[in-house]
Amino acid sequence: MANLPVNILIVDDVAHNLTALEASLASPEVILLVADSGTAALDLLLKHDVALAILDVNMPGMNGFELAALMRGSPRTSHVPIIFLTATAEDASRTFRGYEAGAVDFLYKPFDPRILQSKADVFVQLERQKRQLAAQLATTQQMLEANEMLMAVLSHDLRTPLGAVLASAELLMRTTTDEQVSGTAIRIKSSSLRMARMVDQLLNLARLQGGRLQLETRPVELAMLCKSIIDEFATREGGGRIAFTSHGDSTGNWDADLLSQAISNLVGNALHHGERGGAITVRVDVTAPGRVGLSVTNQGIIPADIFPNLFKAFGAKGVGGRPREGLGLGLHIVREIVHMHGGEVGVRSDEEGDTVFTVELPRTVTRAHGSLTGR
Repeated sequence: MANLPVNILIVDDVAHNLTALEASLASPEVILLVADSGTAALDLLLKHDVALAILDVNMPGMNGFELAALMRGSPRTSHVPIIFLTATAEDASRTFRGYEAGAVDFLYKPFDPRILQSKADVFVQLERQKRQLAAQLATTQQMLEANEMLMAVLSHDLRTPLGAVLASAELLMRTTTDEQVSGTAIRIKSSSLRMARMVDQLLNLARLQGGRLQLETRPVELAMLCKSIIDEFATREGGGRIAFTSHGDSTGNWDADLLSQAISNLVGNALHHGERGGAITVRVDVTAPGRVGLSVTNQGIIPADIFPNLFKAFGAKGVGGRPREGLGLGLHIVREIVHMHGGEVGVRSDEEGDTVFTVELPRTVTRAHGSLTGR
């Protein structure tokens, strides 16, 4: 559609003037819609979309100004650019009336055909660009619909067999006495859990990027939330080296489920990428009036080349020679969740050998930050 000819409407009650306009504007890129009166022009505008209207001012019955007023009053034609043509002597008040009627230009006869053609070419190209943008928007919409379909497959068709694999692995672990079978079952369970985390990350990313994830806020005590997540990690390898401290009132109105995911991602990142066997500290504190801070500290330094892509989706690589555990979405999702709450997330990796991720949240989320599309 972007390559189809563009319609231009020309209106004049004098036949030889229409002939001159047609000769000036003739082009393979243009279809000229010709009318010899305001009434005929309105009839054409009901049937065709036009990129430009060139109107003679002095016409019997309905003059150019009256035609322009009717065009501006209709949603279908209110956006159409108008160039007025007149054979009368140049008059400032008349020119002003033309611009007041919605004209983008006002030319006096006899006009230079090259000037008129140049002005018309501008609107022809603008129309082509508008069509291209519309086509791109349609393509993007199709991609979003395909993405939603993929997410539906991930959420249902993949989770179901994954659940069966996990259940089978756990059954083998409980019932077998063969060490080799038991070791295989443990590896199956570990790989299945890793795949499940990837599926969850992809689903959350799709919901975040699609702007369909809305906050469901309620009173939450951040310290208690962190403590419950750390208790969950205690059963995992290395979970016993996580220390927790809290100071001050850490209550606020937040989305507990989303914040739980963000905290879990930060703690899991520290366990996987921090120095092996090194201590991990989670701290909650009041950073300023009306704001609560969270920090997750682990031993180990993030290389300088990792920093620029640390919070980008699929961007972060492994640290310390270890490959990343999932798809590189964990920290990206943390940033998006924190931003949805109107907060800020940061990271520093100092010369003393520690890496610290910090989160600062307002106690109450403003309405503007209620979704990803609103910030």
